Amino acid sequence: MNIAIIGATGYGGIELLRFLQHHPYVTNCFVYSSSQDGMLLSDSFPHVGEKNEWMLQKIDIEQIVSTCDAVFFATPPGVSSELAPSLINQGIKVIDLSGDFRLKDRTVYEKWYKRQTAQSEYLQRAVYGLTEWNREQIKNAKLLSNPGCYPTATLLGLAPLVQNGLVEEDSIIVDAKSGVSGAGRQASLNTHFSEVNENLKIYKVNAHQHIPEIEQMLTDWNEHMQPITFSTHLVPMTRGIMATIYAKAKTDVSIEMLLDLYKTSYENSTFVRIRKQGQFPSTKEVYGSNYCDIGIAYDERTGRVTVVSVIDNLVKGAAGQAIQNFNVMMGWNETSGLLFAPIYP
Repeated sequence: MNIAIIGATGYGGIELLRFLQHHPYVTNCFVYSSSQDGMLLSDSFPHVGEKNEWMLQKIDIEQIVSTCDAVFFATPPGVSSELAPSLINQGIKVIDLSGDFRLKDRTVYEKWYKRQTAQSEYLQRAVYGLTEWNREQIKNAKLLSNPGCYPTATLLGLAPLVQNGLVEEDSIIVDAKSGVSGAGRQASLNTHFSEVNENLKIYKVNAHQHIPEIEQMLTDWNEHMQPITFSTHLVPMTRGIMATIYAKAKTDVSIEMLLDLYKTSYENSTFVRIRKQGQFPSTKEVYGSNYCDIGIAYDERTGRVTVVSVIDNLVKGAAGQAIQNFNVMMGWNETSGLLFAPIYP
């Protein structure tokens, strides 16, 4: 197959290329940019080498339709909502890594993203790509909305508890931390080395745009869900997300029961790994990979469940999960092109 990557000069785009160039069913990757067309991709990313086939092209919908079978959007908000409908209407499968199609309610999107949303028709057609829990829907998707990085770690960590009604619906607190690459490649004061190094910052307090995305999925699983408390922090590292999740158990549970529940829930999910009792994952242990590692604890004294969920925000939180969804959409093995061990140390 021939694949188009729109927005190839960002971190998400270059990660897509890293995986897709070794994918067993991908023949060619064509890279597109609205700001650097005519330049070699190696001008922005010298590490890829000076390959002429990776000349950045101007975004031309008709040209993409004539040469490509599927399109990945690794673009800022507002781009895919404008361009994707034309591709979908001409039979091209679209995998969108931006947030343009994640929220079904247009008013909710506009409140949290502070911009106009996509057309309602395409919001309803978009399938939310949390692969481990939406496989059947993804199989028939023409428009795939890839989850955000924070929601991926949080939802994979919460799903067994919420779906089985094991925790109080108004008790969920998520304390999440991310590496700097989650903010993208564009330089800013907040991601300046002098601001981030040897520092820990909380940001977007009670206002992060991933909150409604998480709550939308939780409500789909459990209609009694209440709003969650979700806090995000920037830590001085390049990659990785750790979501530490706290929730009050409804009834008496045990750590043995919880571990068994999680292992059963993810027994057919190659990319979710459940740690043994008393073991908890670190971000380094999934670095550069499509794995989500989860550790669980239960405090009998407080009656609270603690879930620690870690991912690489650029892989399982973006490009890797997008390719995982692409595999499911095409009817291939879900792990195709993704079985890379984490980079350690």
